[in-house]
Amino acid sequence: MSESVKQPTPAGNSIPAADLAPYIDHTLLKPDATLDDIRALCREAAQYSFASVCVNPAYVAAAVGFLKDTGVPVAAVVGFPLGATSPEIKAAETRDVVAQGAMEIDMVLNIGALRNGDYAVVYRDISAVVKAASNRAVKVILETAFLNTDQKIAACVLAKTAGAAFVKTSTGFGPAGATEEDVSLMRRIVGPDMGVKASGGIRDTETARRMIAAGADRLGASASVAIVKGP
Repeated sequence: MSESVKQPTPAGNSIPAADLAPYIDHTLLKPDATLDDIRALCREAAQYSFASVCVNPAYVAAAVGFLKDTGVPVAAVVGFPLGATSPEIKAAETRDVVAQGAMEIDMVLNIGALRNGDYAVVYRDISAVVKAASNRAVKVILETAFLNTDQKIAACVLAKTAGAAFVKTSTGFGPAGATEEDVSLMRRIVGPDMGVKASGGIRDTETARRMIAAGADRLGASASVAIVKGP
């Protein structure tokens, strides 16, 4: 299994807002993001000690430079946001961002193959990224809004079997984001020893707390500063 970063223990709805920072991947994946936007993202991540920053591959090297000596790692997305490239392309993309300094990989699985029931294809897709990541944490994005319950369960089992470190709900670019029900289901399927990341639509402190109470030990958010400052 890909080596995961140390995860906070979920404590539910009693977590003080400021203590949510270690759960949050501070994220900027908009196509119009500029270098100044990435610089600001990294400055905030260092200031609040977020779990990581999550950026598109084109900005990995810059983010690594901005975060030098801060202790905040860079996560890069792969196969984003559709998941519809081949395992070979996802693996090559993974090797590229790792070479630039990415320490975590958020990959989108092959959603169409999953919906087709082509589980061997999905397994190969995830395994290729896990191997290319060289023991860095791989988070597998299910894009749960497109899946029924059986497909969500299958995706979790495949991700765990392929050696991923986390399963993740959403890209934030799909028709809906994380729900407590999906997070709870994913936690039940992967068990206590694998990470669950809730992402998409987490914009305030209470929503963040509910996702953690449901079983998430990592959150993806662009409204991270507002979350940790509280209502």
